[in-house]
Amino acid sequence: MKYALIAICVVFIAACAQMLLKQGARQAYTPWWRQYINPWVITGYAVMFASMIANIWCMHRGLQLKELSIIESLSYLFVPALSWLLFKEQITRRKALAITIILIGVIVFFL
Repeated sequence: MKYALIAICVVFIAACAQMLLKQGARQAYTPWWRQYINPWVITGYAVMFASMIANIWCMHRGLQLKELSIIESLSYLFVPALSWLLFKEQITRRKALAITIILIGVIVFFL
């Protein structure tokens, strides 16, 4: 159970990495290739890589792949919530319903 909680934190960190990538994509750069090589994008990919290593560590310590796959689905909750907070993106009723269904599925899986 301890590693499942760590994995949830890792999923949140990966969602934060996606926010960094989004911020990098929002910037306008004169040479087109700088859009792919800027501090936001490089940091986002570094954080994403660190979260991948942490996921592997959790599996090495005993978290099963089927459990980690279900935990990873929490990114469908974290990403819209963070994008709403940071970028003022809208969460429609349909998205809210989908997020609720995903959360119920995660809860049912771990009962």
